[in-house]
Amino acid sequence: MTTAEWVFDGGRPCLHLVNTLRDRHRGGRELLTTPAALTEWLGLAGYGGRATAADLATALELREAVDRVSRAVSAGERPDRADVTVLNTVAASAPAPALRLDADGTPRRTVQGGTGRVTTALAMLAVDAIELVTTSPCVRICAADDCGLRFADSSPKRSRQWCSMARCGNRAKARAHYARRQR
Repeated sequence: MTTAEWVFDGGRPCLHLVNTLRDRHRGGRELLTTPAALTEWLGLAGYGGRATAADLATALELREAVDRVSRAVSAGERPDRADVTVLNTVAASAPAPALRLDADGTPRRTVQGGTGRVTTALAMLAVDAIELVTTSPCVRICAADDCGLRFADSSPKRSRQWCSMARCGNRAKARAHYARRQR
């Protein structure tokens, strides 16, 4: 896996995880193929930890539950209970937040206890998904024919079309411009 294949254009950490399965419109291309790939992704996403095969299985199950629940809620539909159970079960592993004061008295949010860095990271991703679907979500699928990444549309009119203007938006605009010039 090369670092260039990971993208973080989802607008939310849980959607970054969802986007580790590419080309969903063409049957899917899995990027989380091994525990090492999950370890790499977690590191780049800012979580860290060394993933095991069990962690990978949990991450894949969580990823698909997040995708189905976020799309259902965005479409005004009822999410499947099994997917909600996955989110709640993984989120329950999150360690409780705690307040810590630095030497100068600055308050810092930390976590107490925990069950391992990867388990904590996955729990935080599940909590992020719960927060996403309970706060007027608008999860969209990139309009580019060859993309399919999921993203949180937080634009004022909820009219964003592309996962990233730099990648898919520019390509779509260039194709439209070329087509106009050909006519």
